[in-house]
This record gives sequence, C-alpha cells and structure tokens, in this order.
Amino acid sequence: MGKILVIGASGQLGSELVGGLCNFYGKDNVIASDIHESGDFDCAYELVNALDPVRLENVIKEYDIDEVYHLAAILSAKAESNPLASWDLNMDSLLIVLEMGRRKIVKKIYWPSSIAVFGPSTPRISTPQYTVMDPNTVYGISKLAGERWCEYYNQKHGVDVRSLRYPGLIGYKHAPGGGTTDYAVDIYFHAVKGKPFECFLSPETELPMMYMDDAVKATIDVMQAMADQVKIRSSYNLSAFSVTPESMCDSIKKMEPDFSISYKPDFRQKIADSWPVSIDDRQARKDWGWKPRFDLEKMTGAMLDSLHAKLNTSD
Repeated sequence: MGKILVIGASGQLGSELVGGLCNFYGKDNVIASDIHESGDFDCAYELVNALDPVRLENVIKEYDIDEVYHLAAILSAKAESNPLASWDLNMDSLLIVLEMGRRKIVKKIYWPSSIAVFGPSTPRISTPQYTVMDPNTVYGISKLAGERWCEYYNQKHGVDVRSLRYPGLIGYKHAPGGGTTDYAVDIYFHAVKGKPFECFLSPETELPMMYMDDAVKATIDVMQAMADQVKIRSSYNLSAFSVTPESMCDSIKKMEPDFSISYKPDFRQKIADSWPVSIDDRQARKDWGWKPRFDLEKMTGAMLDSLHAKLNTSD
C-alpha cells in the first residue's frame, strides 16, 4: 500500500491515532497534518488547511498517499458558539476529501462520526444502528449530513469510505477540546493534580464512553477489514461502556481517595440529555469483529497511571 495522511492530527483523536498508525504501519508510512506550523509527531508532518483542496492534493501526490484519515472538525460545545464557521469546516472539508476519492486521487477514506447524530426523539437505551436521528446541535447536524454524503459517494461513485460513530472518547495525551463529553477527560487531569473538579453535567448524567486505545484499535480494524465486510457506509455504532460523572468519580476515588467533585450544570447539560445512554453496536461486532478491551475500572487505572507518569516527566 501507499502512505497514510492524517488530517487534523493534532486533535484529541488524531494525536493518539497517529501513534497507533505509526506502530501498526511504521512511521515512514504515516504523514500527520494540521493547521499548526509544526506538530509533535514521530513521523513526517505537513502544514495543511483542510479547506484548501490545492494544498491537500499537492501533499497527497507528493507523498503517494493511498489512505486519508480525515479528522478535522469543530466539536459539539465549541461549535455552538460559532455555528456557520463550524458547519463550513465540518462539511466542506469532508466534501473536498470525498471528491478526491471520486477522482481516484486517494483509494480509501476514513471519516469519524459521533453519537451527536442522535437527538431528543432517538431511543436512548441501547440506541439501534438504524433509528430516528434528529440532532439539535451544529456538530450533530454536520455529522449526520456527513454520514449521508459518505454513503452517497460510496453508492454513486464507489468511494471506499468508512466511518465509526464514536461515543465520548477518553485519553491522556491531549487536553479537552470543546466536546460535551470532555468532562470525562478533564476529571482525570484534575485528580492527578490533587485539584477538586467542578463538573458541567449533573451527577446522574449517563453517557456512552470509550478509552482512546479502544477507539484507535477500532479505527484501524475497520480500515483493515475487507471491503465486503464493511456493509455500512454511513457510519457504524460503536460502544464500550456507559458512565455517569458520579460513577466515574467513585472509580477515581479508589485510587485517589482525596479527590472531590462538585456539580454546576451549564448549557452542555441540554446537549447531553439529548444523547443516548447506551449504544447497540452488534452490527460492528458481527461485520468486522469489533470488541472493546477496556471497561471503566480498567480505563481509570490506565488513565491515572499514564497521567501520573506524564506529570512526573514534565516536572
């Protein structure tokens, strides 16, 4: 195969996915890109604006890129403060990449979706793969529209595009980036620093979550699957476990007994209340063998150990 380009590599998912791709394919076969002048990656890095098709095509041809992982996006809570700019980035950049697939400039495309595609009328318990989808955020609307474009380009033009609907993602390498589920990242950062945490969701708000290592593995697995195994070309439901801020706090306190939490719900509470409590991901398990490895307790141990090591290294 040719090389892999990751667009939006400096984000929460990208910063860990690049490492996973380098480990799997070798760092000489992965190129990271973002809008920053430089990136902290163990592979080649290119300055690329996802809305600049000329620059993007030049990089693809220069490196002989076969696969593009298109991760650039403005997340849920942050997108609400600037809806039109968020729509432009989230939608137009995807169409640029899909057009490159149609023109055979790239052979395979990965694009992430989210549980934000669901909405107030969606069944919230064990949300099915196919169901009512009425998102009420700019991020969710753009992700739902993106899913439809992905399936359209696959059916009409044969573009090999693949996608996963991520739950809340929790990892230690990147600070929270404006998502509604980001409390589940920030809470661990506070715990290892010995600081109390004020949560912007209520203690009983239950949402689907996933440890970043599982998200990276699922992403590589769906891209490694044979084309005939990938039967859904909009986006696959993906799940690991569901958690509340209160249960996450209890898990942390087993290792950090002095940790404390308080609650001050803000506008993100309404967003969270429109999202699923749990996800039915049987289709992904059946089609290409998805199976999570981390539950809440195992993730908490990994997060706290990794953040303590990171903190000690920075000191």
